[in-house]
Amino acid sequence: MKKDVKREWFLDRFCGRQFAALVEDGALIEFYIENEPRTGVIGNVYKGKITNVLSGMNAAFVNCGLAKNCYLSMEETYTDYSKYDGTMVATNAKLLDLKEGDEILVQVTKPARGTKGAKVSTNLSFVGKRIIYLPHTEFLGISRKITDEHLRSTLLKVVSNMREAADDGFIVRTLAPFATQKQLKTEAEYLKKLHQQTLKAAENAPIGALLHEDDDLPVRIVRDCFGDEISAIHVGDAELYERLLRLVKLRGDIPERKLVFYKGNRSLFTEYGISPLLYEALDPTVALKNGGYIVIEHTEAMTVVDVNSGSYVGETSLEETAFAVNLAAAKEIARQVRLRNIGGIVVVDFIDMQREEHRLAVTEELKNCLALDKTKCNVLPMSDLCLTQFTRKRLSHDVLSQLVKPCPDCAGHGHVHGDIFVIARIRAAILDCFADGYTAAVIELNENIMHKILNEGFFSVEAKNRWKDKRVYFVPHKTYKEESFTVRGDTAKVLTLPDKAQILY
Repeated sequence: MKKDVKREWFLDRFCGRQFAALVEDGALIEFYIENEPRTGVIGNVYKGKITNVLSGMNAAFVNCGLAKNCYLSMEETYTDYSKYDGTMVATNAKLLDLKEGDEILVQVTKPARGTKGAKVSTNLSFVGKRIIYLPHTEFLGISRKITDEHLRSTLLKVVSNMREAADDGFIVRTLAPFATQKQLKTEAEYLKKLHQQTLKAAENAPIGALLHEDDDLPVRIVRDCFGDEISAIHVGDAELYERLLRLVKLRGDIPERKLVFYKGNRSLFTEYGISPLLYEALDPTVALKNGGYIVIEHTEAMTVVDVNSGSYVGETSLEETAFAVNLAAAKEIARQVRLRNIGGIVVVDFIDMQREEHRLAVTEELKNCLALDKTKCNVLPMSDLCLTQFTRKRLSHDVLSQLVKPCPDCAGHGHVHGDIFVIARIRAAILDCFADGYTAAVIELNENIMHKILNEGFFSVEAKNRWKDKRVYFVPHKTYKEESFTVRGDTAKVLTLPDKAQILY
Protein backbone atom coordinates (compact mmCIF):
# COMPACT_ATOMS: atom_id res chain seq x y z
CA MET A 1 0.00 0.00 0.00
CA LYS A 2 1.50 3.34 -1.05
CA LYS A 3 1.84 5.82 1.79
CA ASP A 4 0.44 8.71 -0.23
CA VAL A 5 -2.98 7.02 -0.66
CA LYS A 6 -5.69 8.74 1.37
CA ARG A 7 -7.70 6.02 3.12
CA GLU A 8 -10.73 6.91 5.26
CA TRP A 9 -13.38 4.89 7.07
CA PHE A 10 -16.93 6.20 7.44
CA LEU A 11 -19.03 4.64 10.23
CA ASP A 12 -22.69 5.33 10.98
CA ARG A 13 -25.68 3.71 12.64
CA PHE A 14 -29.38 4.26 12.01
CA CYS A 15 -32.57 2.30 11.31
CA GLY A 16 -31.31 -0.57 13.45
CA ARG A 17 -28.21 -1.06 11.29
CA GLN A 18 -24.51 -0.31 11.45
CA PHE A 19 -22.77 0.86 8.27
CA ALA A 20 -19.07 1.02 7.36
CA ALA A 21 -17.48 2.32 4.15
CA LEU A 22 -13.79 2.45 3.22
CA VAL A 23 -12.80 5.12 0.67
CA GLU A 24 -9.39 5.34 -1.00
CA ASP A 25 -8.64 8.55 -2.93
CA GLY A 26 -12.34 9.07 -3.62
CA ALA A 27 -13.08 5.47 -4.68
CA LEU A 28 -15.35 3.24 -2.59
CA ILE A 29 -13.31 0.11 -1.77
CA GLU A 30 -15.27 -1.74 0.93
CA PHE A 31 -18.80 -1.51 2.31
CA TYR A 32 -20.42 -3.45 5.16
CA ILE A 33 -23.80 -3.59 6.90
CA GLU A 34 -24.66 -5.29 10.19
CA ASN A 35 -27.89 -5.50 12.13
CA GLU A 36 -27.97 -3.89 15.55
CA PRO A 37 -27.74 -5.72 17.85
CA ARG A 38 -25.31 -7.91 15.94
CA THR A 39 -26.88 -10.92 14.22
CA GLY A 40 -23.84 -12.06 12.25
CA VAL A 41 -22.48 -15.47 13.21
CA ILE A 42 -18.92 -15.40 11.80
CA GLY A 43 -16.52 -16.16 14.65
CA ASN A 44 -19.27 -17.19 17.07
CA VAL A 45 -18.62 -20.28 19.19
CA TYR A 46 -21.59 -22.60 19.82
CA LYS A 47 -22.22 -25.80 21.74
CA GLY A 48 -23.36 -28.24 19.08
CA LYS A 49 -24.42 -31.86 18.67
CA ILE A 50 -23.45 -34.16 15.79
CA THR A 51 -26.63 -35.10 13.91
CA ASN A 52 -25.11 -36.99 10.99
CA VAL A 53 -21.63 -38.18 10.02
CA LEU A 54 -20.80 -38.24 6.30
CA SER A 55 -17.93 -40.73 6.09
CA GLY A 56 -17.57 -40.48 2.33
CA MET A 57 -17.19 -36.67 2.51
CA ASN A 58 -15.03 -36.56 5.65
CA ALA A 59 -17.63 -34.23 7.14
CA ALA A 60 -20.58 -34.06 9.53
CA PHE A 61 -23.70 -32.03 10.20
CA VAL A 62 -23.99 -30.26 13.54
CA ASN A 63 -27.03 -28.85 15.34
CA CYS A 64 -25.88 -25.45 16.67
CA GLY A 65 -29.32 -24.01 17.37
CA LEU A 66 -29.33 -22.03 14.14
CA ALA A 67 -32.05 -22.13 11.47
CA LYS A 68 -30.23 -24.89 9.56
CA ASN A 69 -27.81 -27.56 10.73
CA CYS A 70 -24.19 -26.50 10.26
CA TYR A 71 -21.67 -28.25 8.04
CA LEU A 72 -18.44 -29.41 9.68
CA SER A 73 -15.68 -30.20 7.19
CA MET A 74 -12.65 -32.02 8.50
CA GLU A 75 -10.57 -30.09 5.96
CA GLU A 76 -11.55 -26.55 6.98
CA THR A 77 -10.45 -24.36 9.89
CA TYR A 78 -11.63 -21.00 11.20
CA THR A 79 -8.24 -19.35 10.79
CA ASP A 80 -6.86 -19.12 7.26
CA TYR A 81 -3.31 -20.25 8.04
CA SER A 82 -2.16 -19.65 4.46
CA LYS A 83 -2.31 -15.88 5.13
CA TYR A 84 0.57 -16.16 7.60
CA ASP A 85 4.11 -17.47 7.55
CA GLY A 86 4.44 -20.56 9.70
CA THR A 87 4.30 -24.33 9.67
CA MET A 88 0.99 -25.78 8.51
CA VAL A 89 -1.16 -27.67 10.99
CA ALA A 90 -3.67 -30.48 10.98
CA THR A 91 -7.25 -29.44 10.38
CA ASN A 92 -10.30 -30.57 12.40
CA ALA A 93 -10.58 -33.59 14.61
CA LYS A 94 -10.41 -36.94 12.84
CA LEU A 95 -13.71 -38.21 11.55
CA LEU A 96 -13.28 -41.47 13.46
CA ASP A 97 -13.42 -39.52 16.72
CA LEU A 98 -16.94 -38.24 16.00
CA LYS A 99 -20.23 -40.08 16.09
CA GLU A 100 -23.88 -39.12 16.02
CA GLY A 101 -25.01 -37.57 19.31
CA ASP A 102 -21.56 -36.26 20.32
CA GLU A 103 -21.49 -32.78 21.85
CA ILE A 104 -18.75 -30.50 20.53
CA LEU A 105 -17.71 -26.85 20.49
CA VAL A 106 -17.60 -25.30 17.03
CA GLN A 107 -16.81 -21.88 15.59
CA VAL A 108 -18.61 -20.50 12.54
CA THR A 109 -16.31 -19.98 9.55
CA LYS A 110 -18.88 -19.05 6.87
CA PRO A 111 -22.51 -17.87 7.16
CA ALA A 112 -25.52 -19.78 5.88
CA ARG A 113 -26.22 -19.13 2.21
CA GLY A 114 -29.37 -20.05 0.32
CA THR A 115 -30.37 -23.59 1.26
CA LYS A 116 -27.00 -24.33 2.86
CA GLY A 117 -26.32 -24.00 6.55
CA ALA A 118 -23.32 -22.23 8.07
CA LYS A 119 -19.89 -23.86 7.95
CA VAL A 120 -18.15 -24.54 11.27
CA SER A 121 -14.79 -25.69 12.58
CA THR A 122 -13.62 -27.39 15.78
CA ASN A 123 -10.35 -25.40 15.65
CA LEU A 124 -11.21 -22.32 17.72
CA SER A 125 -9.56 -18.91 17.38
CA PHE A 126 -9.70 -15.92 19.73
CA VAL A 127 -8.72 -12.71 17.95
CA GLY A 128 -6.96 -9.86 19.69
CA LYS A 129 -5.55 -6.61 18.44
CA ARG A 130 -1.95 -7.83 18.17
CA ILE A 131 -2.17 -11.62 18.39
CA ILE A 132 -4.56 -14.48 17.74
CA TYR A 133 -4.77 -17.30 20.27
CA LEU A 134 -5.26 -20.83 18.88
CA PRO A 135 -6.02 -23.29 21.70
CA HIS A 136 -5.11 -26.89 20.88
CA THR A 137 -3.56 -25.90 17.55
CA GLU A 138 0.19 -26.35 17.12
CA PHE A 139 0.77 -23.33 14.93
CA LEU A 140 3.09 -20.37 15.36
CA GLY A 141 2.55 -17.85 12.58
CA ILE A 142 3.35 -14.25 11.79
CA SER A 143 1.92 -11.61 9.48
CA ARG A 144 3.69 -11.25 6.16
CA LYS A 145 3.51 -7.46 6.57
CA ILE A 146 6.22 -7.77 9.24
CA THR A 147 9.28 -8.04 7.00
CA ASP A 148 12.28 -7.41 9.29
CA GLU A 149 13.79 -10.86 9.85
CA HIS A 150 15.25 -10.07 13.27
CA LEU A 151 11.93 -8.61 14.45
CA ARG A 152 10.04 -11.63 13.11
CA SER A 153 12.35 -14.01 14.95
CA THR A 154 12.04 -12.02 18.20
CA LEU A 155 8.24 -11.87 18.08
CA LEU A 156 7.92 -15.57 17.37
CA LYS A 157 10.14 -16.35 20.36
CA VAL A 158 8.01 -14.07 22.55
CA VAL A 159 4.73 -15.79 21.67
CA SER A 160 6.36 -19.22 21.81
CA ASN A 161 7.25 -18.54 25.47
CA MET A 162 3.58 -17.77 26.13
CA ARG A 163 2.59 -21.37 25.43
CA GLU A 164 1.23 -23.13 28.50
CA ALA A 165 0.67 -26.39 26.63
CA ALA A 166 2.49 -28.04 23.76
CA ASP A 167 -0.54 -27.68 21.52
CA ASP A 168 -1.12 -23.97 22.19
CA GLY A 169 -0.77 -21.80 19.09
CA PHE A 170 -0.41 -18.09 18.35
CA ILE A 171 -0.42 -15.82 15.33
CA VAL A 172 1.47 -12.53 15.46
CA ARG A 173 -0.59 -9.77 13.82
CA THR A 174 0.64 -6.63 12.04
CA LEU A 175 0.35 -4.39 15.10
CA ALA A 176 2.45 -6.61 17.38
CA PRO A 177 5.74 -4.73 16.76
CA PHE A 178 4.20 -1.60 18.29
CA ALA A 179 3.61 -3.34 21.63
CA THR A 180 5.93 -4.19 24.50
CA GLN A 181 6.47 -7.78 25.58
CA LYS A 182 4.39 -7.03 28.66
CA GLN A 183 1.48 -5.80 26.52
CA LEU A 184 1.66 -8.91 24.34
CA LYS A 185 1.68 -11.13 27.40
CA THR A 186 -1.28 -9.27 28.90
CA GLU A 187 -3.26 -9.69 25.69
CA ALA A 188 -2.38 -13.38 25.50
CA GLU A 189 -3.58 -13.91 29.08
CA TYR A 190 -6.84 -12.13 28.24
CA LEU A 191 -7.44 -14.34 25.20
CA LYS A 192 -6.67 -17.46 27.22
CA LYS A 193 -9.22 -16.36 29.81
CA LEU A 194 -11.80 -15.94 27.03
CA HIS A 195 -11.12 -19.54 26.02
CA GLN A 196 -11.42 -20.81 29.57
CA GLN A 197 -14.67 -18.87 30.08
CA THR A 198 -16.00 -20.42 26.89
CA LEU A 199 -15.16 -23.93 28.11
CA LYS A 200 -16.70 -23.27 31.51
CA ALA A 201 -19.87 -21.83 29.98
CA ALA A 202 -20.19 -24.94 27.82
CA GLU A 203 -20.24 -27.35 30.77
CA ASN A 204 -23.90 -26.88 31.66
CA ALA A 205 -25.06 -25.06 28.54
CA PRO A 206 -27.81 -26.54 26.35
CA ILE A 207 -27.23 -27.52 22.73
CA GLY A 208 -27.22 -24.41 20.55
CA ALA A 209 -25.95 -22.08 23.26
CA LEU A 210 -23.84 -19.12 22.06
CA LEU A 211 -20.65 -19.31 24.11
CA HIS A 212 -18.49 -16.61 22.53
CA GLU A 213 -19.29 -13.73 20.18
CA ASP A 214 -17.01 -11.49 18.13
CA ASP A 215 -17.04 -7.69 18.44
CA ASP A 216 -19.59 -5.70 16.45
CA LEU A 217 -18.75 -4.05 13.11
CA PRO A 218 -17.41 -0.61 14.24
CA VAL A 219 -15.23 -2.10 16.97
CA ARG A 220 -13.77 -4.65 14.53
CA ILE A 221 -12.97 -1.82 12.10
CA VAL A 222 -11.12 0.17 14.76
CA ARG A 223 -9.45 -2.98 16.08
CA ASP A 224 -8.13 -4.15 12.74
CA CYS A 225 -7.59 -1.13 10.49
CA PHE A 226 -4.66 0.59 12.16
CA GLY A 227 -1.32 -0.30 10.75
CA ASP A 228 -2.98 0.22 7.35
CA GLU A 229 -2.13 3.95 7.26
CA ILE A 230 -5.71 5.14 7.77
CA SER A 231 -6.05 8.92 7.43
CA ALA A 232 -9.25 9.26 9.45
CA ILE A 233 -12.30 7.46 10.80
CA HIS A 234 -15.44 9.59 10.41
CA VAL A 235 -18.34 8.70 12.72
CA GLY A 236 -21.88 9.95 12.06
CA ASP A 237 -23.55 8.92 15.33
CA ALA A 238 -22.84 10.57 18.69
CA GLU A 239 -23.34 7.45 20.81
CA LEU A 240 -21.14 5.36 18.53
CA TYR A 241 -18.47 8.08 18.51
CA GLU A 242 -18.34 8.17 22.32
CA ARG A 243 -18.04 4.38 22.49
CA LEU A 244 -15.21 4.32 19.97
CA LEU A 245 -13.50 7.26 21.66
CA ARG A 246 -13.45 5.35 24.95
CA LEU A 247 -11.91 2.39 23.12
CA VAL A 248 -9.26 4.62 21.51
CA LYS A 249 -8.36 6.18 24.87
CA LEU A 250 -8.21 2.77 26.53
CA ARG A 251 -5.84 1.40 23.89
CA GLY A 252 -3.65 4.48 23.83
CA ASP A 253 -1.97 3.70 20.51
CA ILE A 254 -4.46 5.35 18.13
CA PRO A 255 -4.30 9.15 17.70
CA GLU A 256 -7.60 10.59 18.93
CA ARG A 257 -7.44 13.21 16.18
CA LYS A 258 -8.02 10.45 13.60
CA LEU A 259 -11.41 9.69 15.10
CA VAL A 260 -13.63 12.47 13.74
CA PHE A 261 -17.22 13.11 14.80
CA TYR A 262 -19.37 14.33 11.92
CA LYS A 263 -21.63 17.19 13.10
CA GLY A 264 -23.27 18.11 9.80
CA ASN A 265 -27.01 18.19 9.19
CA ARG A 266 -26.99 15.97 6.12
CA SER A 267 -26.44 12.24 6.04
CA LEU A 268 -22.75 11.33 6.55
CA PHE A 269 -22.72 9.29 3.34
CA THR A 270 -24.42 12.10 1.41
CA GLU A 271 -22.06 14.78 2.70
CA TYR A 272 -18.95 12.85 1.64
CA GLY A 273 -20.37 11.64 -1.69
CA ILE A 274 -20.50 7.97 -0.71
CA SER A 275 -24.20 7.42 -1.52
CA PRO A 276 -23.83 7.70 -5.34
CA LEU A 277 -20.77 5.43 -5.17
CA LEU A 278 -22.89 2.87 -3.34
CA TYR A 279 -25.62 3.07 -5.98
CA GLU A 280 -22.98 2.23 -8.59
CA ALA A 281 -22.01 -0.86 -6.58
CA LEU A 282 -25.50 -2.25 -7.15
CA ASP A 283 -25.36 -1.79 -10.91
CA PRO A 284 -24.23 -4.88 -12.87
CA THR A 285 -22.53 -2.63 -15.44
CA VAL A 286 -19.37 -0.81 -14.37
CA ALA A 287 -17.71 1.76 -16.61
CA LEU A 288 -13.93 1.81 -17.06
CA LYS A 289 -12.03 5.09 -17.25
CA ASN A 290 -10.85 4.43 -20.80
CA GLY A 291 -14.37 3.94 -22.19
CA GLY A 292 -14.64 0.17 -21.80
CA TYR A 293 -16.95 -1.51 -19.31
CA ILE A 294 -17.53 -4.75 -17.42
CA VAL A 295 -20.78 -6.56 -16.63
CA ILE A 296 -21.06 -8.55 -13.39
CA GLU A 297 -23.67 -11.31 -13.21
CA HIS A 298 -24.36 -13.63 -10.27
CA THR A 299 -25.44 -17.25 -10.65
CA GLU A 300 -26.04 -20.00 -8.11
CA ALA A 301 -22.66 -21.58 -8.82
CA MET A 302 -20.40 -18.62 -9.54
CA THR A 303 -20.05 -14.96 -10.48
CA VAL A 304 -19.40 -14.19 -14.15
CA VAL A 305 -17.68 -11.00 -15.38
CA ASP A 306 -17.77 -9.98 -19.04
CA VAL A 307 -15.25 -7.42 -20.33
CA ASN A 308 -16.25 -5.15 -23.23
CA SER A 309 -14.35 -2.48 -25.16
CA GLY A 310 -17.34 -0.10 -25.25
CA SER A 311 -16.43 3.27 -26.73
CA TYR A 312 -12.68 2.76 -26.44
CA VAL A 313 -10.85 2.72 -29.78
CA GLY A 314 -7.12 2.11 -29.74
CA GLU A 315 -4.61 3.92 -31.90
CA THR A 316 -2.62 0.98 -33.30
CA SER A 317 -4.37 -2.40 -33.54
CA LEU A 318 -7.24 -4.52 -32.25
CA GLU A 319 -4.76 -6.50 -30.14
CA GLU A 320 -3.49 -3.37 -28.39
CA THR A 321 -7.05 -2.15 -27.86
CA ALA A 322 -8.02 -5.45 -26.23
CA PHE A 323 -4.88 -5.42 -24.09
CA ALA A 324 -5.50 -1.87 -22.82
CA VAL A 325 -9.15 -2.57 -21.93
CA ASN A 326 -8.29 -5.89 -20.26
CA LEU A 327 -5.59 -4.26 -18.09
CA ALA A 328 -8.06 -1.60 -16.92
CA ALA A 329 -10.71 -4.27 -16.38
CA ALA A 330 -8.38 -6.42 -14.23
CA LYS A 331 -7.81 -3.52 -11.85
CA GLU A 332 -11.51 -2.67 -11.66
CA ILE A 333 -12.58 -6.30 -11.19
CA ALA A 334 -10.30 -6.58 -8.15
CA ARG A 335 -11.93 -3.46 -6.67
CA GLN A 336 -15.45 -4.62 -7.43
CA VAL A 337 -15.16 -8.09 -5.86
CA ARG A 338 -13.78 -6.47 -2.73
CA LEU A 339 -16.41 -3.73 -2.67
CA ARG A 340 -19.30 -6.10 -3.36
CA ASN A 341 -17.76 -8.75 -1.08
CA ILE A 342 -18.14 -11.38 -3.78
CA GLY A 343 -17.09 -14.84 -2.64
CA GLY A 344 -16.71 -18.24 -4.26
CA ILE A 345 -15.77 -18.83 -7.90
CA VAL A 346 -15.39 -15.88 -10.28
CA VAL A 347 -14.97 -16.39 -14.04
CA VAL A 348 -13.79 -13.45 -16.16
CA ASP A 349 -14.34 -13.39 -19.93
CA PHE A 350 -11.60 -11.02 -21.09
CA ILE A 351 -11.51 -9.65 -24.64
CA ASP A 352 -9.63 -12.06 -26.90
CA MET A 353 -5.86 -11.49 -27.09
CA GLN A 354 -3.53 -13.42 -29.38
CA ARG A 355 -0.18 -12.58 -27.79
CA GLU A 356 0.88 -14.76 -24.85
CA GLU A 357 2.78 -11.91 -23.16
CA HIS A 358 -0.43 -9.86 -23.08
CA ARG A 359 -2.34 -12.72 -21.43
CA LEU A 360 0.38 -13.13 -18.83
CA ALA A 361 0.48 -9.38 -18.17
CA VAL A 362 -3.30 -9.17 -17.63
CA THR A 363 -3.22 -12.17 -15.30
CA GLU A 364 -0.35 -10.64 -13.35
CA GLU A 365 -2.22 -7.32 -13.07
CA LEU A 366 -5.27 -9.13 -11.69
CA LYS A 367 -3.11 -11.03 -9.18
CA ASN A 368 -1.34 -7.87 -8.01
CA CYS A 369 -4.60 -5.96 -7.53
CA LEU A 370 -6.26 -8.86 -5.71
CA ALA A 371 -3.20 -9.07 -3.44
CA LEU A 372 -4.38 -5.81 -1.80
CA ASP A 373 -7.49 -7.65 -0.61
CA LYS A 374 -7.21 -9.04 2.92
CA THR A 375 -9.54 -11.87 1.91
CA LYS A 376 -7.67 -14.76 0.33
CA CYS A 377 -7.86 -15.02 -3.48
CA ASN A 378 -6.41 -17.67 -5.79
CA VAL A 379 -5.99 -16.85 -9.50
CA LEU A 380 -5.60 -19.58 -12.17
CA PRO A 381 -3.78 -19.07 -15.50
CA MET A 382 -5.76 -17.57 -18.38
CA SER A 383 -7.07 -20.11 -20.90
CA ASP A 384 -6.68 -19.98 -24.69
CA LEU A 385 -10.19 -18.52 -24.81
CA CYS A 386 -9.02 -15.65 -22.56
CA LEU A 387 -11.10 -16.94 -19.66
CA THR A 388 -9.65 -16.43 -16.18
CA GLN A 389 -10.91 -18.19 -13.08
CA PHE A 390 -10.19 -17.14 -9.52
CA THR A 391 -11.63 -17.87 -6.12
CA ARG A 392 -12.23 -15.50 -3.23
CA LYS A 393 -12.91 -16.84 0.22
CA ARG A 394 -16.52 -16.22 1.24
CA LEU A 395 -16.53 -14.75 4.78
CA SER A 396 -19.86 -12.91 4.95
CA HIS A 397 -22.84 -11.87 2.85
CA ASP A 398 -22.20 -9.96 -0.35
CA VAL A 399 -23.38 -6.34 -0.55
CA LEU A 400 -25.92 -7.10 -3.28
CA SER A 401 -27.84 -9.56 -1.09
CA GLN A 402 -28.02 -6.99 1.72
CA LEU A 403 -29.21 -4.00 -0.29
CA VAL A 404 -31.52 -5.50 -2.91
CA LYS A 405 -34.30 -8.07 -3.04
CA PRO A 406 -35.94 -10.11 -5.85
CA CYS A 407 -38.16 -8.03 -8.13
CA PRO A 408 -41.87 -8.83 -7.51
CA ASP A 409 -42.79 -8.03 -11.12
CA CYS A 410 -40.51 -10.48 -12.93
CA ALA A 411 -40.75 -13.61 -10.77
CA GLY A 412 -37.46 -12.79 -9.06
CA HIS A 413 -35.31 -12.77 -12.21
CA GLY A 414 -34.26 -9.17 -11.50
CA HIS A 415 -33.64 -7.17 -8.34
CA VAL A 416 -34.94 -3.96 -6.79
CA HIS A 417 -33.61 -1.95 -3.87
CA GLY A 418 -34.19 -3.69 -0.54
CA ASP A 419 -36.40 -2.11 2.13
CA ILE A 420 -33.52 -0.97 4.35
CA PHE A 421 -31.77 0.65 1.37
CA VAL A 422 -34.96 2.50 0.37
CA ILE A 423 -35.51 3.65 3.97
CA ALA A 424 -31.90 4.83 4.23
CA ARG A 425 -32.39 6.88 1.03
CA ILE A 426 -35.58 8.41 2.45
CA ARG A 427 -33.76 9.30 5.68
CA ALA A 428 -30.95 10.97 3.72
CA ALA A 429 -33.48 12.96 1.66
CA ILE A 430 -35.25 14.18 4.82
CA LEU A 431 -31.90 15.25 6.31
CA ASP A 432 -31.13 17.15 3.08
CA CYS A 433 -34.52 18.84 3.32
CA PHE A 434 -33.91 20.13 6.85
CA ALA A 435 -30.29 21.05 6.04
CA ASP A 436 -31.68 23.31 3.31
CA GLY A 437 -33.63 25.28 5.92
CA TYR A 438 -37.10 23.73 5.71
CA THR A 439 -39.04 23.12 8.93
CA ALA A 440 -41.36 20.47 7.50
CA ALA A 441 -40.86 17.51 5.15
CA VAL A 442 -43.60 15.82 3.16
CA ILE A 443 -42.75 12.33 1.93
CA GLU A 444 -44.92 10.54 -0.61
CA LEU A 445 -44.04 6.87 -0.63
CA ASN A 446 -45.19 3.29 -0.98
CA GLU A 447 -47.74 2.29 1.65
CA ASN A 448 -45.86 -0.85 2.74
CA ILE A 449 -42.60 1.05 3.19
CA MET A 450 -44.39 3.68 5.30
CA HIS A 451 -45.89 1.01 7.57
CA LYS A 452 -42.45 -0.60 7.95
CA ILE A 453 -40.92 2.74 8.99
CA LEU A 454 -43.66 3.44 11.54
CA ASN A 455 -44.17 -0.09 12.89
CA GLU A 456 -40.46 -0.77 13.41
CA GLY A 457 -39.64 2.74 14.63
CA PHE A 458 -36.81 3.26 12.14
CA PHE A 459 -36.84 7.06 12.56
CA SER A 460 -37.69 7.18 16.26
CA VAL A 461 -34.17 8.23 17.31
CA GLU A 462 -34.13 11.11 14.79
CA ALA A 463 -37.67 12.15 15.79
CA LYS A 464 -36.64 12.54 19.44
CA ASN A 465 -33.34 14.29 18.71
CA ARG A 466 -32.32 15.81 15.36
CA TRP A 467 -35.92 16.34 14.20
CA LYS A 468 -37.54 17.29 17.51
CA ASP A 469 -38.33 20.84 16.30
CA LYS A 470 -39.29 19.69 12.78
CA ARG A 471 -42.41 18.16 11.24
CA VAL A 472 -42.44 15.01 9.11
CA TYR A 473 -45.50 13.89 7.16
CA PHE A 474 -45.96 10.64 5.27
CA VAL A 475 -48.38 10.35 2.36
CA PRO A 476 -48.83 6.65 1.50
CA HIS A 477 -49.60 5.46 -2.03
CA LYS A 478 -50.68 1.95 -2.99
CA THR A 479 -49.64 2.56 -6.59
CA TYR A 480 -46.05 3.59 -5.82
CA LYS A 481 -43.31 1.02 -6.37
CA GLU A 482 -41.55 0.19 -3.10
CA GLU A 483 -38.35 1.93 -4.20
CA SER A 484 -40.22 5.08 -5.39
CA PHE A 485 -40.70 8.15 -3.20
CA THR A 486 -40.58 11.95 -3.28
CA VAL A 487 -39.56 14.38 -0.53
CA ARG A 488 -40.42 18.09 -0.55
CA GLY A 489 -39.72 20.73 2.04
CA ASP A 490 -42.01 23.46 3.35
CA THR A 491 -41.70 26.33 5.81
CA ALA A 492 -45.42 27.15 6.19
CA LYS A 493 -46.89 26.80 9.68
CA VAL A 494 -50.02 25.24 8.20
CA LEU A 495 -49.68 22.72 5.38
CA THR A 496 -52.34 21.51 3.00
CA LEU A 497 -52.09 17.73 3.01
CA PRO A 498 -54.13 14.82 1.63
CA ASP A 499 -56.50 13.17 4.08
CA LYS A 500 -54.36 10.05 4.10
CA ALA A 501 -51.21 11.86 5.30
CA GLN A 502 -49.72 10.50 8.52
CA ILE A 503 -47.45 12.34 10.94
CA LEU A 504 -44.27 10.62 12.05
CA TYR A 505 -44.71 11.67 15.70
